[in-house]
Amino acid sequence: MDTKKITPRRNRLTCHLKAALFASALGITSISIQAASLVTWDDIAKDQETTHNVLGYGMGPKAQRFSPLNQINVSNVERLTPAWSFSFGDEKQRGQESQALVHDGVIYVTGSYSRMFAVDAKTGKQIWSYAARLPDDIRPCCDVVNRGAAIFGDKVFFGTLDAAMVALDKNTGKVVWRKKFGDHSAGYTMTGAPTLVKDQKTGKVLLIHGSSGDEFGVVGKLFALDPDTGEEIWMRPFVEGHMGRLHGKESTPTGDPRAPSWPDDPNTETGKVEAWSHGGGAPWQSASFDIETNTIIIGAGNPAPWNTWKRTSEGGNPLDYDNLYTSGQVGVDPTTGEVKWFYQHTPNDAWDFSGNNELVLFEYKDQGKTIKATAHADRNGFFYIVNREDGKFIRAFPFVDNITWATHIDPQTGRPVEVEGQRPPAPLPGEERGAVIEVSPPFLGGKNWNPMAYSQDTGWFYVPGNHWKEDYWTEEVTYKKGSAYLGQGFRIKRMYDDHVGILRAMNPITGKIEWEHKEPLPLWAGVLATHGDLIFTGTSDGYFKAFHAKTGQELWKFQTGSGIISSPITWEQEGEQYVGVVSGYGGAVPLWGGDMANLTKPVPQGGSFWAFKLPQWAKN
Repeated sequence: MDTKKITPRRNRLTCHLKAALFASALGITSISIQAASLVTWDDIAKDQETTHNVLGYGMGPKAQRFSPLNQINVSNVERLTPAWSFSFGDEKQRGQESQALVHDGVIYVTGSYSRMFAVDAKTGKQIWSYAARLPDDIRPCCDVVNRGAAIFGDKVFFGTLDAAMVALDKNTGKVVWRKKFGDHSAGYTMTGAPTLVKDQKTGKVLLIHGSSGDEFGVVGKLFALDPDTGEEIWMRPFVEGHMGRLHGKESTPTGDPRAPSWPDDPNTETGKVEAWSHGGGAPWQSASFDIETNTIIIGAGNPAPWNTWKRTSEGGNPLDYDNLYTSGQVGVDPTTGEVKWFYQHTPNDAWDFSGNNELVLFEYKDQGKTIKATAHADRNGFFYIVNREDGKFIRAFPFVDNITWATHIDPQTGRPVEVEGQRPPAPLPGEERGAVIEVSPPFLGGKNWNPMAYSQDTGWFYVPGNHWKEDYWTEEVTYKKGSAYLGQGFRIKRMYDDHVGILRAMNPITGKIEWEHKEPLPLWAGVLATHGDLIFTGTSDGYFKAFHAKTGQELWKFQTGSGIISSPITWEQEGEQYVGVVSGYGGAVPLWGGDMANLTKPVPQGGSFWAFKLPQWAKN
């Protein structure tokens, strides 16, 4: 094993805090940590290899969640101990899904109910906190979560549950600007972490974020903002036929302006079925960025409503209407917001499989040629490899067991080969709901938003999946602002007696499962891979665990006191490697999980950040 030592770095924060204490003794109150360095685009672009900082969601623009750090490794991880923990405090617990950032010895971590904390990365002492004032009529579908922030210059940015983007001074926590992007009372909200990109054509750095709200019938939109002012540069809707904006003016429609992938309805003013006007497609997870091709790559959410027959002409076939640009992955031009390419995982999605799971950018060799690809483990149970230069399908294979809705993905067309009878049938005349069918995966997915990791050492992906199934049926539905827009009923059930969660190491070239680890409760946490041959993730019953990247052997675990549904990180400070994770149970499973919700009832809520490192004696 490569046991290269970490190069010690001076902790700038410690110097700033000492200066502040000295100034305070002299009666000077204006000196604080203002001297902390600015975050540049070059810093963000090199995030993965710069071990003393973590500057973006996914730990680099490619979102691989891989770190070159190896001080903590398979030989000593059993000695890992807590360095400190920080409590988010008060009664606002609920789900904690955040991935923290680290810059200049300060941790920036978001919490439930649209909060952010700045914490000394060495001691766990709070530097500042911010809590958004949320109105009573917010409409988060899947708990009051927030998955993280972005950082650039002297600001940190994060979205709030009332459909706003906020920029805070990273040294003081004071609001620099706040911009609303949607009507929260209609269902627009934000839970994902924003992303920073640099448009290679103009040289401008852009703050990229999407919207949530498919379950309330919003039209999903992707936004590019000026990080200095919060002003919108462009907006791109992800439902075909809706109009985009560029510099405050209408630009171009998404796809064909006639929206042929949505059926006509001469009884409405729009000329489309009701669903088209509230079509979903929300890009609610974070984007990746391909610097070489100057492309923002992000997933698009499910079409709305869930009921496939409400997005189909009367008596028609749902497969005649793909409902573009939903339930797929989208390549977007950062200069104009135009769609460069689109690949759809689930045409006319009848199961709420969405397409928002992370897009990880990686390269591999094929007959001597380097292929630049995206990797995506979809809620529909299939793992996709797509060419990120043009969006062309390469291959797909199952990553969970017992997929019932489709037999496979056609290798020529890239379209699923559906199993007849697995689309929930429409209610019969005079009936309020359709016949119940059993489907796998359920709408919570073979994997949900919780991101996988890619190891540059093994070339494998580490996928946090779940084995479960559901009873599914259609219901009548009509759009009403601010109300759930589903048209579908469900109950999630066990698939196996011995486990629900399944962590698998997947070979992206062969589709082979290299190893697997089972968990009794659902897996809802992200994964981290390191050069120490380690895989870190958390479990719903509160354990933070480390596995051998090559064998899957469980090497270490620690009980954090609440379920873990967040994404771990690692960083280096003063010659020591730290690993950190947020603990606090909640999210979609206890709200929507049926039998799985009952299974997780004993898990206590919480809200804290845990930092771990090796004790001095363990480093020898």
